[in-house]
Amino acid sequence: MHLSKKNLANIPDARVVKPNGSMFTFPEKILQFGTGVLLRSLPDYFIDKANRNGIFNGRIVVVKSTDTGDTNDFDEQDNLYTLCIRGIEQGKKVEENIICSAISRVLSAKQQWQEILQCAHKPLLKIIISNTTEAGLQLVKEDINQQPPVSFPAKLTAFLFERYKAFRGSPASGMVIIPTELVTDNGKKLLAMVLELAAFNNLNESFIEWVKNYNRFCNSLVDRIVPGKPDVVAKQVIESELGYTDELMAVCEVYRLWAIEGDEQVRAVLSFAEADKNMIIAPDIEIYKELKLRLLNCTHTLCCGPAFLSGFTTVKEAMDNVSFTTFMEALMMKDIASAIPCNLPENAAYDFGMQVLDRFRNPHIKHEWINITLYYSLKMKMRMLPVLQRYYALYNKVPGYIAAGFAAYLLFMKATKQQEGKYFGESNGKPYPINDEHAAWYYELWQQKDINKIVAETLQNKTLWDIDLSQLNGFAYAVNAKLQLYIKEGVKF
Repeated sequence: MHLSKKNLANIPDARVVKPNGSMFTFPEKILQFGTGVLLRSLPDYFIDKANRNGIFNGRIVVVKSTDTGDTNDFDEQDNLYTLCIRGIEQGKKVEENIICSAISRVLSAKQQWQEILQCAHKPLLKIIISNTTEAGLQLVKEDINQQPPVSFPAKLTAFLFERYKAFRGSPASGMVIIPTELVTDNGKKLLAMVLELAAFNNLNESFIEWVKNYNRFCNSLVDRIVPGKPDVVAKQVIESELGYTDELMAVCEVYRLWAIEGDEQVRAVLSFAEADKNMIIAPDIEIYKELKLRLLNCTHTLCCGPAFLSGFTTVKEAMDNVSFTTFMEALMMKDIASAIPCNLPENAAYDFGMQVLDRFRNPHIKHEWINITLYYSLKMKMRMLPVLQRYYALYNKVPGYIAAGFAAYLLFMKATKQQEGKYFGESNGKPYPINDEHAAWYYELWQQKDINKIVAETLQNKTLWDIDLSQLNGFAYAVNAKLQLYIKEGVKF
């Protein structure tokens, strides 16, 4: 039996929380750019929870922006999917399965753009959520009249212009827009992109004023470890317990946080926040953002190269290794925590860091290191660079564990094969994909085989870092020495 609306009545109640019939009748109140598991496991989870508690009573129209894949899995399951929550909360084991029904439909931007624009005419649809990865939150100056525009900011600008025309720029038609991409000041930056695209497309001044005065672009932060679909064996076990199959199933940890920068007006629109204490709406979310971005994400990013090249497949597998755990804890608590670019309460970094380490040890979460290497260079810039700069400003010396992580990043970016525009490295005798926008540059760089030049040219590349990292006292020497050691002896823990 496959998960679908018609099969809900036949699914046993004992092991899974099911939606009631009324939840399918709720109007569409949210437009969401992105079909990924993070959105479905956190924002959509909160919205589904609120609907089950009779608080929000609204559903989500999801836009699939990428050209890869299609919407068939969503169509075949009536947009239902199972969220499997696994972990420990307050010392107690948590194992919960929820069939989420927050999504009403999934539309393809490439094939159904006009249908997406029609959603702008819905008066009750007042919220936009996005997660297009850090790479997706980039300005591309383009015509918003394309069918569809290429970039997410251009798609959003086109949608807002349609909304403006549909309601003649009325103040009440303004929207609350919440990007969840892991970029500092993501709301402010998205607003700036929309305004620049409006100017580039010669849109009228009254539209620009409507965007600025009646739409709220909120900085936000999402925090939940979501590896995605369980592996084949785990999926079969869960499906046998639940009594149905599900191609959209996702596994996530218990911990959850969605922090949104906003006031009471924003809170009134985002009424679903009342359903969970871990959804926070506050005037300032800087502390939440910096703790998560640096201690969890920066640690992940600096550890994915050393861990993967050492032969560890998952985060949990690496955490079972005492030497690796020692490295990760030192990296997090000595190098990163001491240089977080934010004023923190006493012990906040230590307390959050210890919590992160426990989350990494969750035996139910199989988070693969290779997935964390996606957009590796951009993540290094966004997550690591501010910490590195802050560390030098405070101490003017080499943060040794960061240097080791940087050296492993360089070695990971060594492609040994190019095939149809894709690049592959080799570790422990096996090929691996390098999914990075700078993979071609690194491929050419590694052809010269001179480690001194490879390190120097990488650190001096302002396209990568915006600054010349070779000017940091001793950093080039430390990275070079560690890289030479990795090449000679391998990455070992």
